Amino acid sequence: MKISPSFFNFGSLVLGIFLIIPSCFSQKNFPNTSPTPPDHSLWTELLQKHVSDVGEVDYPGFIKDSVKLNQYLHTLSTTAPDKKKWSDAEQLAYWINVYNAFTVKIVADHYPVETIKEIGGRVNIPFVSTVWDIKFINIGGTEIDLNTVEHGIIRKEFEEPRIHFAVNCASYSCPILLNEAYTPEKLEEQLQQQTLSFINNPRFNIIEGPDRAQVSRLFQWYSGDFKVDGMTVVDYLNQYSEVKLKPDADISYMEYDWSLNE
Repeated sequence: MKISPSFFNFGSLVLGIFLIIPSCFSQKNFPNTSPTPPDHSLWTELLQKHVSDVGEVDYPGFIKDSVKLNQYLHTLSTTAPDKKKWSDAEQLAYWINVYNAFTVKIVADHYPVETIKEIGGRVNIPFVSTVWDIKFINIGGTEIDLNTVEHGIIRKEFEEPRIHFAVNCASYSCPILLNEAYTPEKLEEQLQQQTLSFINNPRFNIIEGPDRAQVSRLFQWYSGDFKVDGMTVVDYLNQYSEVKLKPDADISYMEYDWSLNE
């Protein structure tokens, strides 16, 4: 695979380097766990009411429904997974919902913003440099941040590249926020559909033909996650892309649009 040189600023470089470094945190750090997973139906109700089919998020609507949103977040906070009793699908669906619901929460709490990246600069907490470093998520009696959820738990404990098309960073170039909760019963179908939809959507990836493609920076930032079982990024794309790429296809990366997904 030939990688075309493409410009990206220092901030994107730092982000790209940081995102591939997993946290040392793990689920074993939670002092209080629940023997049974929570009901995610309230999250589905909120998502179907305030998120369009193309992932446009109505943050003012979530603000008006803050009582229900906080009720669901409290449910998540008080039902940390018991790894001995929960299936892998129950755990993974839970953590994807944690990431997405708390991301909506922090954006709603600071709304209006043009980008989620503004929020880190608004919070005056020592050693906190980005919104993803703010410890505002209480799970099982432990305060954690979004980076811990994504990198210390989801990426570290589940070998599942498709999660990159399920977790949503509240930005235009992010894979869309699915307007239903992830559930263990539907998880495989949901991950598969999100991956197919993302890879074949020209908003995120432009696969011009077998010789050339412009793809999301997710495939650059997390390239190691997609190189499973000896595959290349092109091999991974070809599993889902309607247009198949040659092994030596010219791959470049699209600029990432951090504007709010509303």
